[in-house]
Amino acid sequence: MFMKKIIFAAVLLLSVSTAFAQLDFGVKAGYTSSLSTDNLGSVGTSYNLKTVQSEMWNNFHAGVFARVALGSSMYLQPELLYAIGKKNYPLTPKEVAVGVDYNNYVTFSTVDIPLLFGYKVLDLKVANLRVFAGPKIRLNAGSQASFDNLSKNVDGAKLKGEVKAAQLGLEGGVGIDLLKFTLDARYNLIGDMYKTTLNAEALKNIPVSTFVISVGWKLL
Repeated sequence: MFMKKIIFAAVLLLSVSTAFAQLDFGVKAGYTSSLSTDNLGSVGTSYNLKTVQSEMWNNFHAGVFARVALGSSMYLQPELLYAIGKKNYPLTPKEVAVGVDYNNYVTFSTVDIPLLFGYKVLDLKVANLRVFAGPKIRLNAGSQASFDNLSKNVDGAKLKGEVKAAQLGLEGGVGIDLLKFTLDARYNLIGDMYKTTLNAEALKNIPVSTFVISVGWKLL
């Protein structure tokens, strides 16, 4: 069933794209950080260059994109991306039930389908500067939640991590094109894709908003 969804999304992406004359189609890959707006204060301390280097091979995405011109400056860009990664979600005392202590980890495996609307702020023909934003659908493709450092009074069998089958979010950022080469820096805003429960009682809903950097190459 899941593979059928991916095939359908890929066919839809190609069908929408080929319906337009001014079309770019390409491949892209990049780095998905563990950094979110919730922990920006940790930049330079717990989140630093060493953190980024350790994540490079673990927090990764790759896929295809199409860009359809909507006039001289505006465009529509659907994408189909597969993303993997791992993130530790630290908990504050107010987020933990009384007497419960644990570290929450999520190993995520998802298929992301953004639909971005962009505008070329600067267009020099061989190079341009773009801004973009739009909705995004995230499909679970095998994500898992795990825990450690459990309190002695916590029954690990009753502490569960639940993952939604799908979640709707938003994405926005800036990009640069140089001939067929593209570079994007974006922030994706995704809500509580993952949830931790104890005895069926929700302890924490985990947002998965992150910063993303990707490079691409236009094949057409």
